[in-house]
Amino acid sequence: MQQNELCARHYRTGEPVELEWQDGLITNLRPADRPTASNTWLAPPLLDLQVNGFAGVDFQRDDLAAADLVAATRALRASGCARFLLTLVTDAWPKMVRRLTRLRRLRTENEELRRAIAGWHIEGPFLSAEPGFHGAHNPALMVDPTPEHIHELRAITDADPLLLTMAPERNGALETIALAKSLGVRVSVGHTNASSEILRQATKAGATGFTHLGNACPQQLDRHDNILWRALDAPGLTVSLIPDQIHVSPALFRLVHRALDAGSIYYTTDAMAAAGAAPGRYTLGALEVEVGVDQIVRQPGKSNYAGSALRPVDGVWRAAAMLAGEWRDAWDGFSARPAGFMGLPHGLTTGCPADFCLVQADEAGRLESLRVVAGGHPAVAADVSPRS
Repeated sequence: MQQNELCARHYRTGEPVELEWQDGLITNLRPADRPTASNTWLAPPLLDLQVNGFAGVDFQRDDLAAADLVAATRALRASGCARFLLTLVTDAWPKMVRRLTRLRRLRTENEELRRAIAGWHIEGPFLSAEPGFHGAHNPALMVDPTPEHIHELRAITDADPLLLTMAPERNGALETIALAKSLGVRVSVGHTNASSEILRQATKAGATGFTHLGNACPQQLDRHDNILWRALDAPGLTVSLIPDQIHVSPALFRLVHRALDAGSIYYTTDAMAAAGAAPGRYTLGALEVEVGVDQIVRQPGKSNYAGSALRPVDGVWRAAAMLAGEWRDAWDGFSARPAGFMGLPHGLTTGCPADFCLVQADEAGRLESLRVVAGGHPAVAADVSPRS
């Protein structure tokens, strides 16, 4: 039987607390009766709901080995993210089904993967084929959603948390959204040019999110009526933002936070294989993409983005910088809020897994070190110096 304890400052309150855990579970969190280092903070782990790959590993590969998937999850964990939704992007439906089936089998057979992969995010092929709105997804592979698609996804994933991104203007989408909700699937609209009326109908049918707002739309938009304004005006949608200072401009990032309450915004990386890896060429499914020192992921010769090279911990600091706030205020956007959106247990409470981060920051709030504990065990160490 293993028992441990530590003392640090709580990331929300700033007050010293003592955390105790035993056999991988938190057994107590209480105010500390002893002094603690002023620059050591206790925070819950980060949670990313859209990860297509990481640390040189492309999750879209049909020959993905369990060892490579484990290596990617360890690199994510060392970057502060203890759990994530493994994301599959648009491909021919039979290929997506086989890929998901195989990935779930890999997860089932490996305890470490079961702890790290909280569920699944299916982004496509039920997306808009319009220029600009399909993004890096192949429009030739887009199809209309059917009840059979949803039942097949549910049969493969069983009771696993499942997030589905779709364009609600596609034929049959509204009925499919209602079915998905009845089966416990979270539906997020995205890669869409839906009208305000269709967005309202989608939320009425059960859609609750908007995937990476500010992306998957043309560079030039109607200034009076465009998908950004419609999404911000649609009640009941929780939007995800990629806080890399690239996909969403700092000005738009701030404006979204002014238009919506904090509880309706969460952060995601939309990471692909280049995240946590060196600049170079990588794959995202059938796509070959290149990543420069600026960390922008593009198809060679094209200007549109194809996922991101953002690490979760960097997303926290960049979000804070764009909002001219402290990292502690941005942390929940990458932890508690995505967990709440998916209905996942999360936090530093008795009975929860002993998953947490120990953050050291200097007086100016700059990240000095990050230690991650998962299931009561330290994660593999990694360089977490913030990347500009």
